[in-house]
Amino acid sequence: MSGTIMITGCNRGIGLELTTQFARDGWNVFACCRNLERAAELKSLQIKYPHIQPIELDVTDYEQMISLGKALEGVPIDILFNNAGYYGPKGMAFGKVDRNEWRRVLESNTIAPYMMAETFCDNVAASDHKLIAMMSSKVGSIADNRSGGGYVYRSSKTALNQVVKSLSIDLQDRGITVIALHPGWVKTSMGGPGALISATQSVTALKEILIHVGQDKSGRFYNYDGSEIPW
Repeated sequence: MSGTIMITGCNRGIGLELTTQFARDGWNVFACCRNLERAAELKSLQIKYPHIQPIELDVTDYEQMISLGKALEGVPIDILFNNAGYYGPKGMAFGKVDRNEWRRVLESNTIAPYMMAETFCDNVAASDHKLIAMMSSKVGSIADNRSGGGYVYRSSKTALNQVVKSLSIDLQDRGITVIALHPGWVKTSMGGPGALISATQSVTALKEILIHVGQDKSGRFYNYDGSEIPW
């Protein structure tokens, strides 16, 4: 299978690896990142795979997002993968939470992915595959929370999961599948060097889900290995 995928947060880590693997498989890739001037690896990748189109997009800049939506009006997008996110400062335990940073994390991780879905749902509906995927995290699972803490990042991903569930219902009549994904604990700048798997391993597994998932799996939360995670 090949088609067109739009990915946010493509300048490094999982987003860059998603861009690499889909481009290598012959997909057209709208590779979005906040600052193209600093995206040297993405630019180098485009030289190797000309069907990568780097796009400057700050997902929290909604005027910029709307302008991109108008520029891509009528262009089918088989997979919209909202990968971009923000963890926030570490060490914000109970009693040490920065409210302004909490708002920033919610803006990036919850509101922006919803706005991407709203802006590009017509493009997804016009495609063959019709998939919207949200990069969530297992720490957003309420059922799985046994350690407490992590108020800022956890709550942003829990809220994102609720967005996924509602979108799966609201967009069902248009044939659009909406899923939440956990990439595993990945060796990236966010995951750190002590993480368990590489970005290559994570994306190789995620790609299998993205390509094969259908509407019967819509509104669900999946680990990178394909197992379902409880909300």
